[in-house]
Amino acid sequence: MDLLEEFKSYLTTEKKSSANTISSYVRDLTQFSRYLEVEGIDLLDVETETIEEYGRWLTGKGKSAATVTRSLASLKCFYGWLVKTERLEANPALKAKSVRVERKLPQILSNQEVELLLAQPQCVDPKGYRDHAMLELLYATGIRVSELISLDVEHVNLAAGFIRCSSKNKERIIPLYAGAVKAISDYLRNVRPQLAVEGERALFVNMNGERMSRQGFWKIIKGYQEKAGIKTDITPHTLRHSFAAHLLANGADLRSIQEMLGHSDISSTQIYTQLVNQKLKDVYNKAHPKAR
Repeated sequence: MDLLEEFKSYLTTEKKSSANTISSYVRDLTQFSRYLEVEGIDLLDVETETIEEYGRWLTGKGKSAATVTRSLASLKCFYGWLVKTERLEANPALKAKSVRVERKLPQILSNQEVELLLAQPQCVDPKGYRDHAMLELLYATGIRVSELISLDVEHVNLAAGFIRCSSKNKERIIPLYAGAVKAISDYLRNVRPQLAVEGERALFVNMNGERMSRQGFWKIIKGYQEKAGIKTDITPHTLRHSFAAHLLANGADLRSIQEMLGHSDISSTQIYTQLVNQKLKDVYNKAHPKAR
């Protein structure tokens, strides 16, 4: 087994990393290995200067600061593992200078854009009922798309009006507004029994009756964005960001939002304060007669 395969096995069995994390590490390390081949350098002979030069090479190829920083983080993890397994004495990536990342504020939809998006699925057929329920649940709770498609039927308590969401071995309870409860209830009562294959536990299933995939969901939401004529680009986190920013703008406290989003560190949640403040500043500058 070569080093990359062995490292992948370590991430899977010992670190219990997610599939997305493993895929990202493997992709970064594969690209770094190809770079080293061209430079005639062995993976075990890499020095700090080599890694810094690689970072500059990535930047020269047009990669963003965030991508370069992520690649360096992958190398730190890989070389840390090589030290741990006694293949190297020191981690050459530890002292490598990272590219400074300018943290951008997340893009959100306006209240009007959210309403427009949620109105797109027409509840006239199974697909319409299902899609309407998915979008309502996503905006009602702010959960990640990966969490949405991982939900099972037993994770929803419509009588009490909440869902149970598990991520990284932690469970959180998130309330649902009445419109979301109705949309999910209609889907569960009228549609899911017709779609789901026998024994399928997933809350949301595709038209073949099996668990919805991340790619399948985003094809759906991109289609509704185009149908609604929404110019704001909708990414996998847009409704999540919109959920948090709209709650904050309407008086919710940061700790409650942190708990609902499942952030381990409140600093991740505080970015929404900057976002709301910027929105207020924009409104002020446009509307105040003395600001123009």
